[in-house]
Amino acid sequence: MKHRTFFWFILPTLSAMILFIALPIVSVFVQSLFVEHEQVLIVSESCGPFGCTESTAVDTEATARLNEEAPLGRFNGLGTYFNRSHLAFAEIGEAWAASDSLGEFWNKVYNLPFYNALTFTLTYTFLVTPLVLVLGMAVAVGVNNLPRIFKGPAIFVSLLPFLVTPLVGSLILFWMVDGDGVIGATIQRVFGDPTLSLKASTPLMWFMLMVYGVWHTLPFSFITFYAGLQTVPEDTMEAAQIDGATKWQRMIHVVVPHLMPLVTFVTLMMIMDNLRVFEPIVSFSAEAHARSLSWIIFNDLRESGNPLYGSAGATSLLTIFLVVILMSPVLVRTWRDFTRKSH
Repeated sequence: MKHRTFFWFILPTLSAMILFIALPIVSVFVQSLFVEHEQVLIVSESCGPFGCTESTAVDTEATARLNEEAPLGRFNGLGTYFNRSHLAFAEIGEAWAASDSLGEFWNKVYNLPFYNALTFTLTYTFLVTPLVLVLGMAVAVGVNNLPRIFKGPAIFVSLLPFLVTPLVGSLILFWMVDGDGVIGATIQRVFGDPTLSLKASTPLMWFMLMVYGVWHTLPFSFITFYAGLQTVPEDTMEAAQIDGATKWQRMIHVVVPHLMPLVTFVTLMMIMDNLRVFEPIVSFSAEAHARSLSWIIFNDLRESGNPLYGSAGATSLLTIFLVVILMSPVLVRTWRDFTRKSH
């Protein structure tokens, strides 16, 4: 294909990417360089028979005028990125100097809002993603080996979690594992602890959030791998069987290499999806035990009726940067495979 033809071919897609992806990211970055105006306060004194008292009120007209003159707020540069609510370099330095051990240092860093959310987000991503890949492949292979009459019902049942709205699905699971739910009450009886509750235990809350993450995203991995299994060459499988390869050996040396492009695709999708975990935290009312980067953005945008757009923008850009870092190994592998095939 000629360069000119290729350019006109990708122009619609390129234009949409610039309009709906690049420009919004630039807009968010610009907003992150500003902070909200401070409210203009009026101090008034009222005197009566028993003395004078001072009262403070917000000057709404002056505050509105200030917002009209500078809609983006006060310019703060990269200060938002380095403050206590984000990278907190100054606080980390102080914690390092004042800590006697690595554990004490980590506890202080973990209490910082951004790093607290980052810890849960990364833990969620690095546990849920491989589990979804492995279990999705296992379910796909299992369904593929079923007799034809059972495949339809098995596929339907396997896709049910994906058909349920995330918010509804997480609420149902929360009600089931709570102290009054069927699973929660069973756990209390098994451990003989009537006070054992999802709302009171951070480890249990993290565990159930990850269980929900695997349950909800497993159908996507399953159906992708199941579709890929239909394209595995029968001749290659028969040749491996004739050579004496066991089912496990055929799986490892024939099926998995054939599905590697799909494994790469599912990994990319899972990383992007898991890094923006949000719905289960809200449904489980887990803010006291688990906070994600997306939850911090949401919380900044609903802050006491005065949205912190600059703070939310900074967290959004840091999240995008994190996604790029985590996706880099997979993208590099994909690029190497592509260049190797092209040669």
